[in-house]
Amino acid sequence: MFKKLSTIGLVLALVLSQVGAVQFSVAVRNARLDAIETAIGTAAVLKGWTGSAPANCAAADTGTLVFNMTLPSDWMNAASGGTKTLLGVWQDTSADSTNTPGYFRIYSSDGTTCGKQGTVTATGGGGDLTLDDVTIDAGQQVTITTYTLTEGNS
Repeated sequence: MFKKLSTIGLVLALVLSQVGAVQFSVAVRNARLDAIETAIGTAAVLKGWTGSAPANCAAADTGTLVFNMTLPSDWMNAASGGTKTLLGVWQDTSADSTNTPGYFRIYSSDGTTCGKQGTVTATGGGGDLTLDDVTIDAGQQVTITTYTLTEGNS
């Protein structure tokens, strides 16, 4: 009987510990961020599409392709302080269509396996990826100058 009660008490303690806000150390937050780049892989591909993002990365691409760029082999700086920033030049020298991107996806180097997606807005618009001008013309150069991932749970 004593063994059974202590097991129940342990399970109850574990369940109760999950009720409050979970916090991670900076080292854990950095490791989680670095795992994103590792999982997606080197020479990832960034594409901007019109419309709203699909329900999740497993869903098919939707909309019209606006820009398409192969990112540098090492495309993100090592995480520090719970944030991770772009590394190198993220640029499409010739946009694919005249449109306004509504969402982006970062794919593995095959250009088809989505690893991350988010919204695109003009600077100050609150998107996951912001552009100084979201009206893009076919053939226009598109350059991403700032991109930061921030790990929560601090």
